[in-house]
Amino acid sequence: MKYFQFARQQGDLLVVGVNTDKSIKRLKGDKRPIITEEDRIGVLEELESIDYLVSFDDDTPLRLIEQILPDVLVKGADYSKTEVVGWEIVEKHGGRVALAELIDGRSTSAVIQRILDAHGSER
Repeated sequence: MKYFQFARQQGDLLVVGVNTDKSIKRLKGDKRPIITEEDRIGVLEELESIDYLVSFDDDTPLRLIEQILPDVLVKGADYSKTEVVGWEIVEKHGGRVALAELIDGRSTSAVIQRILDAHGSER
């Protein structure tokens, strides 16, 4: 939730792009997503900091960014600005990129790894 609070503080309106299940499966493999698109959107809908949720089926949000042309594009600080998909488009139109500080161990991949480490031999 800290990421969304940070993102919301960057502008007047927060639009969050959500990968579809199909795009996650293409990017992460057949065993993903762990949490379905419907459930992810359901949880995100409860967060007051988010104004709009938009799902996208592409491997990256580039087309969504081109359509919305945000004033601020927020991504986690595990990326540099030039690694953020769409940064050139945003800056070309007078916007900026803001990098949100990471919270250790909160990514889905990190959670899955902790579960496997703790319970992997109990299958």
